[in-house]
Amino acid sequence: MADTQTVETKPDEQPKSVRVVLLALMITMMLAMLDNMIVGTAMPTIVGELGGLEHLSWVVTAYTLATAAATPVWGKLGDMFGRKTTFMTSIVIFLIGSALSGMAQDMGQLIGFRAVQGLGAGGLMVGVMAIIGDLIPPRERGKYQGMMAGVMAIAMIGGPLVGGTITDNWGWRWAFYINLPLGVVSLGLISAVLHLPKKRAKAGIDYLGVILLTVGITSIVLVTTWGGSQYAWTSARIMELIGIGVAALIGFVFWQTKAVEPVVPLHIFRSRNFTLMSIIGFITGFVMFGATLYLPLYQQSVQGASATNSGLLLLPMLGAMLVTSMVAGRVTTNTGRYKLFPVVGSVLMIVGLYLLSTMDTGTTRFTSGVFMAVVGLGMGCLMQITMLVAQNSVEMKDMGVASSSTTLFRTLGSSFGVAIMGALFNNRVQHVMAERAGALGSKITEKSASLDAKSLAKLPAAAREAYQHAVSAGVHSAFLLGSVVAIVALIAAVFVKEVALRGTGPKNEGSSEDAPVQPPVVEAV
Repeated sequence: MADTQTVETKPDEQPKSVRVVLLALMITMMLAMLDNMIVGTAMPTIVGELGGLEHLSWVVTAYTLATAAATPVWGKLGDMFGRKTTFMTSIVIFLIGSALSGMAQDMGQLIGFRAVQGLGAGGLMVGVMAIIGDLIPPRERGKYQGMMAGVMAIAMIGGPLVGGTITDNWGWRWAFYINLPLGVVSLGLISAVLHLPKKRAKAGIDYLGVILLTVGITSIVLVTTWGGSQYAWTSARIMELIGIGVAALIGFVFWQTKAVEPVVPLHIFRSRNFTLMSIIGFITGFVMFGATLYLPLYQQSVQGASATNSGLLLLPMLGAMLVTSMVAGRVTTNTGRYKLFPVVGSVLMIVGLYLLSTMDTGTTRFTSGVFMAVVGLGMGCLMQITMLVAQNSVEMKDMGVASSSTTLFRTLGSSFGVAIMGALFNNRVQHVMAERAGALGSKITEKSASLDAKSLAKLPAAAREAYQHAVSAGVHSAFLLGSVVAIVALIAAVFVKEVALRGTGPKNEGSSEDAPVQPPVVEAV
């Protein structure tokens, strides 16, 4: 039985229970990030056994839609009913979805079970960030940025490798079953050592708000997923989705001003810093997921790198991101100052993306690695600082909503980034292929502008060379767009107001945005 006496954590002395909780949170964070990367590697084998190639995209889309729609709901539920119970519930749902996905007998079942898995996944990252926000003061939170960035780097590098190894040796079903032992360990640790003050909601759940937000987010994600691929951007289906999405989101904003217990309290956006961090998070998601998608494609198609170790191709970017994130966290902890990092990070991101846009068929791996490292340095300054400042900009009672909203903006940014950069990339590749290889070039890229290694090897030498030039041109357009979009992040960063982090001393006089200083409460175990 836990002692109910509350203790304040000191800057240099975290209770052992907090360190154990952090370990459990990092395992959960790994679950959330690894899943899609492992499953992506196993997809060809899955299709080979279950069939349903025409529904392949829905295996990813169903998961993404459910995750995006559930994210803000989990954040609000945590604020209303308590962080621990809500977080553990999301883990259980994720594990149930994982087990069912591993047992799927056809593509329809797999898609449905992936949606269940996505519903749980929506609460994983939000729960991690919100619990860290409860346990550790913002000033001290910087020390743990390197840990979170390290988990992210391991997931991105190791995901494809782990996925390939599991699929080849144990079968694709273990790409889902592997989540179960990790999830059980995380649940056990959290149940045993995490003790947060219990909460009881005074009002019911805002069901209408949940429905309107879900419809709006679903429409946006479907537009970015289908637009330019399954349907033309100007097609009736895409226009319908845009109309439904806009109407639902306008209705949602209006209803949030009337709801007793709104899903996303609009008052959190009165904080300038919170709004700016949401914008920066959106842009970071836009850039990061576009980069992780098209950099391996460029290195495999143009530079002849092996697809087997595709995660290792991103090592310069992820390694730089990890180092910078650790440095930024330490400096923030030691000085309490953080505005420099969003500004410098945005500048480095703009410069790095522009450098990536200059790559062509003659660019060496070393040169592209240096360019990637510049982007990584920029993202390392932004990834965790955005969440840190966003959480510091709201009251403790809104910690879950702040965490989920910031996560949602980053998720939506990644959806838009992949869709818009993808449309630009595909259009450019098809244009250059038609220009350089004529009818043959158009036929080669008719179904997809992204060729796998086997398809590329079968092409005649002239067509292969044309495709390499086409990919270089596509990458140029995609990263040049990313560089331009990143300017928005720089503008937002310039207007960030450096408000004292909670736990650093008295709040700034006269600052309406500075949330009340509330020390974190951890129950002794």
